[in-house]
Amino acid sequence: MIVSTAEYPPVVMEEVTDPIELARARAQDVRFERNWCRFRAHAEEIYKAHRGKCICVAGEQLFVADTPAEVLALAKMAHPEDDGRFTLIIPKERGARIYATQRLVASVP
Repeated sequence: MIVSTAEYPPVVMEEVTDPIELARARAQDVRFERNWCRFRAHAEEIYKAHRGKCICVAGEQLFVADTPAEVLALAKMAHPEDDGRFTLIIPKERGARIYATQRLVASVP
């Protein structure tokens, strides 16, 4: 299915049924979940110690740098096989965050 409007580029959705590809995706998800659990277990201390920095968790190890490119390079060098890594930018100051998404609303006659 392809969804497109003049304002947004097309979104293509495909169903993946290849068992090898599905196994690869499941393995990546397991690696991500391990890294995410490591982060969650230490999130409070990570946020306190690394305000204003970029972090990446790969191989269940924390990496810290000034930019996303730098932190990704560190993580990939140490754990090139870990495709379950993730990055975050820790805000400099603690504060309220508002998360919102724009939605198209159809008018009802």
